[in-house]
Amino acid sequence: MTYVIALPCVDLKDRSCIDECPVDCIYEGERMLYIHPDECVDCGACEPVCPVEAIYYEDDVPGEWEEYYRANVEFFDDIGSPGGAAGVGVIEKDHEIVKALPLQEHDV
Repeated sequence: MTYVIALPCVDLKDRSCIDECPVDCIYEGERMLYIHPDECVDCGACEPVCPVEAIYYEDDVPGEWEEYYRANVEFFDDIGSPGGAAGVGVIEKDHEIVKALPLQEHDV
């Protein structure tokens, strides 16, 4: 099991979750952050610090955002498991679901 980052993160990328993650499994795409499903240890440290409530345990993702589970998994299809986001930096891509979205505006 893993945690999932959903729509509220798109075009926000607050990064508070990155600071809290003890295993460095939250990677930065161009428009949102993604949790690596094989590196996540299900500790839940990221969830309460997200200012827009974009992070959910995979079984608790709201129905309207369930496709973001697939987005978080498939984002890593071509890069595998880098073993930590800190050494990777921004990955110059996003999942197709995110690419298809119009620019998201946030009040945070």
